[in-house]
Amino acid sequence: MLFTAFEPSGDDHAQAVIRELLLRHPGLRISAWGGPRMAAAGAEVIERTGDDAVMGLPGLKKLQEHRRINERIDQWLDQNKIDLHVPVDSPAANFPICAMAKARGIKVVHLVAPQIWAWARWRIHKLRRLTNRVLCVLPFEEKFFVKRDVPATFIGHFLFDEPVDEAALDVKSAELPSGSPRIAIMPGSRPDELRRNYPMMLEVFAKVRAKHPGAIAVVAATRPAVAEQLQVVAAQLADRLGLGHVENNGWPESMRCVVGATDVVIRWCELALVKSGTVTMQVAKQLRPMVIVYKKSNPLLYYIVKAIMATKLFTLPNVIAHREIVPEFVPHFGGPEPIVRAVLDVIEKPEVAGKQREELNAIVSLFAGRNARRLAADEIEKALGLK
Repeated sequence: MLFTAFEPSGDDHAQAVIRELLLRHPGLRISAWGGPRMAAAGAEVIERTGDDAVMGLPGLKKLQEHRRINERIDQWLDQNKIDLHVPVDSPAANFPICAMAKARGIKVVHLVAPQIWAWARWRIHKLRRLTNRVLCVLPFEEKFFVKRDVPATFIGHFLFDEPVDEAALDVKSAELPSGSPRIAIMPGSRPDELRRNYPMMLEVFAKVRAKHPGAIAVVAATRPAVAEQLQVVAAQLADRLGLGHVENNGWPESMRCVVGATDVVIRWCELALVKSGTVTMQVAKQLRPMVIVYKKSNPLLYYIVKAIMATKLFTLPNVIAHREIVPEFVPHFGGPEPIVRAVLDVIEKPEVAGKQREELNAIVSLFAGRNARRLAADEIEKALGLK
C-alpha cells in the first residue's frame, strides 16, 4: 500500500490511519511519500514531503518539483507491486499519482475529500475516474459526492477522535500569563501565511490592547523554527505598535509564545484570532469564540479565483453551518479596523460570545459517534480485501 501526503496536516491525518492499520495488521507493508509523523507511525517513507507546502496556487518552482517527484513515484511503482494507493488531501499534487495507480490497475481510496464542492466543480469528472472511494471528513461531503456518482463515506474528523481532556489542559493553561482579555494568536505555519497574516494580527492585538490595557496574547507556534520567526517580528514591531517593552525572552511584555501546544492555548484564551484553515475546527472543538483572518496581497488573483468558487463562505465552521456563525475576513485586503471591531464585539458583548459558542456546539455535535481513524481503516481493509 502507498500513502502520498504533501502537507503537514496530511502527514498528521495519515499517521493516525497508519497506526490503526498496523495495530490490526502488524505485518502490513505501508510505503509513503510523506512526513515525520507517518514515519513514526510505522510507514516506510520513501521520500520526505510537506516541509515547504504552499497554500493556493503553486509557483513554477513548486510545479517543477512535483513533476520530478511524480517521475520518481512512477519509477517506484514500476519496481514495487502495491494493491492500494491512499492519496491524502492535496488533489493538485495527488491526482497525477492517482492516474499512475489507476493505469496499473491499482485501487485508489482518497483520505480527506478534495474540496471540489468549494471551487472548480468540473474536477468531479476527474475524481470519478481516479478514485474507488472518497473518505470524507466534513458532514455534508458524502451526500455531495454520492449525488454525483462518486462513492463516498463520511468518517468524521480526526480532530474529534479523542475527547478534550479538560483537566489536563486546565493544569497546563494555568501556567500561561494572566490578564484579560486573553487572546490566542494563531497565524499558521507556512512562510507566506506568516508574512501576510502575522503582522496584521499583531496590529489588531495592539489596537485591542489600547482599549483594554490588561489584554494579553499567547501565540501558538507549530514548531521551534516558526516560534523564532514570530518572536523576531513581534520584537521588531513592539515599539511602533505599542506592545510594551521587549523582555529578556525576546517577546514584548504583553505577549508570550507556546510551541506545539495549540490545544493548551485554545483552552487558555477567551478569544482566538486565527488564520483560516483546519485549526478553526480545533478552536471550535473547545467552543472558543474566534475571529478568522486570511490576508491576501493580490486582489486581481482573488477575483480570478472567485470566478471558479462555488461557495461564498471560506472557513470550515461557516461552510459546515452554511452561513456565517463566526466572523471571517477571508480573503482580507484592507487594514485591521474591521477585524478589531469584530474582536471587540466578542470581548465586550457577552451575548455575542455566547451565541457563537452555541453555534459552534451545534457544529461539533455533527461529529459525535464517529472515529475517523477507525472508520478510515475499515474502508481501507475493505479495499484490500482484509478482514
